[in-house]
Amino acid sequence: MENGYTKVHRLDKAKQDFLLPYLENGMIVLIGATTSNPYHAINPAIRSRCQIFELKPLAPEEVKQALIYALQDDERGYGKEKVDISDEALLHFSQGSNGDVRSSLNALELAILSTDKDENGMIHIDVETAEECLQKKSLVADKDGDGHYDVLSAFQKSIRGSDVDAALHYLGRLIEAGDLPSISRRLIVIAYEDIGLANPQSGARTLAAIETAERIGFPEARIPLANAVIELCLSPKSNSAILAIEAALADIQKGIVGEVPDHLKDAHYKGAKELGRGIDYLYPHDYENGWVPQQYLPNKLKNKKYYQPKKTGKFEQALATVYEKLTRSRK
Repeated sequence: MENGYTKVHRLDKAKQDFLLPYLENGMIVLIGATTSNPYHAINPAIRSRCQIFELKPLAPEEVKQALIYALQDDERGYGKEKVDISDEALLHFSQGSNGDVRSSLNALELAILSTDKDENGMIHIDVETAEECLQKKSLVADKDGDGHYDVLSAFQKSIRGSDVDAALHYLGRLIEAGDLPSISRRLIVIAYEDIGLANPQSGARTLAAIETAERIGFPEARIPLANAVIELCLSPKSNSAILAIEAALADIQKGIVGEVPDHLKDAHYKGAKELGRGIDYLYPHDYENGWVPQQYLPNKLKNKKYYQPKKTGKFEQALATVYEKLTRSRK
């Protein structure tokens, strides 16, 4: 312990149990950082006594600013060295670390220390050197970094368009860049946005493939990712769910909401009946087929339809049949 502070390394269950009573009585203040999910790794009793802040990866532009500062700083950086770094190399350092500024700075330092100076004492760092030092291929060949997002866009659009070969090509480019976070996020979005109710199991299977990829890492991670991409490509497509929620949100954002009908309002408190709350509510489980016609939407929206089913997959075809039957019954 130094100046009233001490460091705890590897906060396992035994250490957490030991610290708990001292946290409860206020004898100690715990400030911790972990790369693990605190909802899995930290004792719930400790968690409930802590404020949890989730730190997000830095944006490429923020990483780039840190790199520029390191190049210019005379005391803690390389401001005393003559370094000529190309825009493409600087962009690769800032994007290729996936928001990890320490990784970018380490790679920049390695590039400076390992590159021979020219006859004028200048160190030249190009994108090939940046790739070698960061140990990741560069996705981009343009100064603005649009190429990275172009590949991600083409990846999603190829899956949406059911082109397996194109999707695998763009997946390969993302794998070569080691960009597992972007691949994972995009695949989950695709499973729910583009495939949706046409193949609802694709979401769970995609998530399982991503979790497997994260656990085993590259190069083997390419296998479950390829499985997920091929399934998503060849699945029937439906965007009915996203269109439905967007339509509902559009009304809400315009102020078209209305009051909750009285029979749907909370009636679990004294005096609710006197206010007319919940009195005429019909409990669906008391009726045949578990359904009874009654108004659920506010009066202002009672005839509104947000969900427009598509019939591109057997599952949503079945949903459409039920939806149409219920719609007719309400009329």
